[in-house]
Amino acid sequence: MTDTVDLSSAEPIMRIDEATGNKIFSFERNGETLEFIIGSSPEGTDVWQRVPYEADDYGSVADYRTDFDHADPAYNPSAPEVWKELREGGCPVAHSDRYGGMWVPLTNDTVNEIAYDTDNFTSRSVVVSVGRPGDRALPAPIGGAPPITSDPPFHNIARRLLLPAFAPKMIEPWEPEIQRLCQKLLDEMGDIAPGESVIDAAVQYAQNIPVNVIGRMLGFPEKDEELFRQFVHDVLERIAEEPGTREGTDDLGLYIQQQIAEHRENPRDDLTSYLMNVELDGNKLDDEVVAGMVILLLVAGIDTTWSAIGSSLWHLAQHPEDHQRLLDDPEVMTFALEEFLRAYAPVTMARLVAKDNDFHGCPMKKDDWVLLPFPAANRDPKKFEDPDSFIVDREENRHAAFGLGIHRCLGSNLARLELKVAIEEFIKRFPRFELAGDVRWSVGQIRGPRELPVRILEVAE
Repeated sequence: MTDTVDLSSAEPIMRIDEATGNKIFSFERNGETLEFIIGSSPEGTDVWQRVPYEADDYGSVADYRTDFDHADPAYNPSAPEVWKELREGGCPVAHSDRYGGMWVPLTNDTVNEIAYDTDNFTSRSVVVSVGRPGDRALPAPIGGAPPITSDPPFHNIARRLLLPAFAPKMIEPWEPEIQRLCQKLLDEMGDIAPGESVIDAAVQYAQNIPVNVIGRMLGFPEKDEELFRQFVHDVLERIAEEPGTREGTDDLGLYIQQQIAEHRENPRDDLTSYLMNVELDGNKLDDEVVAGMVILLLVAGIDTTWSAIGSSLWHLAQHPEDHQRLLDDPEVMTFALEEFLRAYAPVTMARLVAKDNDFHGCPMKKDDWVLLPFPAANRDPKKFEDPDSFIVDREENRHAAFGLGIHRCLGSNLARLELKVAIEEFIKRFPRFELAGDVRWSVGQIRGPRELPVRILEVAE
């Protein structure tokens, strides 16, 4: 197996097409010269911008009802308060002119309705940005990262290909591996002086768990884990930057293509090899489709879970009564796990409006973005009793943390296992801990703490 991947060849050369005004980026890959085209319309482009980019359009939010922006650094730290204020103020669907036009349903009913409506809303792109996929990008119903970017009927086909790899019988054997990983991370924190030592429960712990697990499942080098974190940041947090202006735009795609080539040269039993060899109608998948699926697993399998782990530890650091309940009655974890997922659901997905339609008085136009904040649906008082309170043994808890509709998370078994083991091992090692400073939250569609300083008050013997 190669020890590292050289991404230096990913830097493109840019020119302007005088006839169209499109930006054309040329770069070398596997001995071929490829082009990536950015323009002002879908025709003949990989990415297009509905309105000319202006950096000043992406400053602080003035009014979330009419100027919503989930990439404002002030949003994620206070998102539940934003959702509540908008709902109680009679705004079930917010709007923004940013990103070329975006709608944000905020109630359980409106989120459900859009999530299940595959006629009026396409999943071709699920991460809001200032650019939209053009005609040269993988079209619906496949999309760039199937099955999450796929529409029916291809969605069901792509999902069926991945489901066997995430079935309970495939995930359950990972439990002792995840336990050993968590214990190793805790050991590596070194000597802890109760009442004095401060650790970063996000950077030193939560962020390392899913990175390691999904990387090993895919058969990628462990030394590339820091690179994976950078990929997640580039894809999910740099959405308000102008397409084509940031370095490393193609690093993720290049890395995955090189890993596919390396797997072809050195076959082995892992998830990447499985995707390369699985057949659809008697034919193996194109490398482009395999790469899209791997990108989905790598990005979605990392940030979502580490955010859920970090948010759960953030809660316990402030609620010692819930922490103690879990220590005194481990069986309550069955309910607590679902409550962590409901109250601190990390994932907001997106859709594109497939055709003009009136959504409860909202004049949605083709190619408008629609954010689907599943965490907001989980805080709707019409769906949950006392939704803003964390009830550690809440019994009725049909939450939407793993999404709704056809794109419900196929990795939910793995995510639940990682979250459960990570919390159990942390609180077992540290029976008491508290917040010890400012928490830095993520930016964008995945909500969770990026830096989580906690003071360790007690260490188990």
